[in-house]
Amino acid sequence: MSGPSLLPHLTLFVFLASASAVEPCRIRVVDAENGWPVPLVELRTAHHVSFFTDNAGVVAFDLPELMGVETWLTVEADGYERKADGFGFRGFRFTPEPGGEQVVEVDRTIVARRLGRLTGGGIFGESQKLGEHADWTESGILGSDSVQNAVHRGRMFWAWGDTHVPRYPLGLFHMVGATTPVRPLASFEPPLKLKFDYFRDEEGHVRNVANLFPDDPGPTWIRGCASLPDASGNERLVGCYSKIEPPMNSCRVGLCVWNDETENFESVEVLWDKKDGGAEPELQPVGHAIFWTDPGGKSWLLFGDPFPSIRMPATFEGWRDRRNWEPVAPPKTLAGADGREVTPHRGSVAWNTYRQKWVAVFGEHGGDPSFLGELWYTEADSPLGPWGEAVKVLSHRRLTFYNPRLHPEFTPEDSPVLLFEGTYCQTFSGEPRHTPRHDYNQILYRLDLDDPRLAPARE
Repeated sequence: MSGPSLLPHLTLFVFLASASAVEPCRIRVVDAENGWPVPLVELRTAHHVSFFTDNAGVVAFDLPELMGVETWLTVEADGYERKADGFGFRGFRFTPEPGGEQVVEVDRTIVARRLGRLTGGGIFGESQKLGEHADWTESGILGSDSVQNAVHRGRMFWAWGDTHVPRYPLGLFHMVGATTPVRPLASFEPPLKLKFDYFRDEEGHVRNVANLFPDDPGPTWIRGCASLPDASGNERLVGCYSKIEPPMNSCRVGLCVWNDETENFESVEVLWDKKDGGAEPELQPVGHAIFWTDPGGKSWLLFGDPFPSIRMPATFEGWRDRRNWEPVAPPKTLAGADGREVTPHRGSVAWNTYRQKWVAVFGEHGGDPSFLGELWYTEADSPLGPWGEAVKVLSHRRLTFYNPRLHPEFTPEDSPVLLFEGTYCQTFSGEPRHTPRHDYNQILYRLDLDDPRLAPARE
């Protein structure tokens, strides 16, 4: 067929395609208490088609078979719910129309407030289908495991573990890094928009920043990031790395330092190598860094995950010389405000000026209903404890939410707002479903420290 004779066929194809396109109906899910958008809410039809709200609490509902049809949507979300009807169903009924809008209120059942997703793709994917948040640009990252942070040379440094990218199911496994301003959020209300300045390669792709042993297989994980002054007054960003072999065991452990010129971590000492024999050292500067001045005026660097297990002088030289490391005994269990013992999994500790206390948010090992998805809050006069009663502030029905990290730097010192993030994923849960876009990503939550439900932790 010659070129000119194709034109009528192409015109007809374009006409038919445009005629059959369905303009979405905008559904917005909001907190009934304050009207804030609620991300990560599932809306599911009677024939099991699911939509998940984005950071603006929006779903672009575009099923052609249900346009103009009275439709029931089941509403499911961790920490938020609709009232149950007579049959126990929680949802709402509406008639979607092209270009229409529906606002749905949900009630918060947890102490923490969900602000939104920090990492991954399609953070405003549903809104952008409707022409909203068009200024939001994609990072090239689809999923990021647990975070490490440190304020370094006037910027907030971020590093994540295993990272998913669009071009192949296997992504980046030697830490991905980025920076932001130390206080990157203009508001502590949703919708959450936090842009990262990722370290990228010459082609503009997000890259590894800790490929310490290029010839070795297996991921590289870095924990215990901290920025420390050396004897010359220079700030040195440090970490403790593990090389990982199947299933998830360390085969080499060492200390690394960030090279500010090449923007990569470099190994400075191997603490243990499996091939050399012996047991992996129990004393390692891992977890999250805590700076503390004891009652005698001595400055310490503590590392805990969640509670301190090691201390050393708060200098680069103090960290670099293992002879300075001292063990600290963290609590094995804490008393929960519900009357039972809670076994901490991992978490983060920070000084809080508003409470004039050390505060902690930590996960629970063997929690209910989620094995690694229940988070607790507690307080103490010292980062070494003793810690008061713990209050559950976040719960998940099935999926995992692990390795929470406090962000005290994000808020003014006297603010009653406390922010924390964690990794939301299907891993370790036994749940067969992955949550589209959200799985294996970081979700940010807000605690209001004057909330009366936290009173047991304040006593």
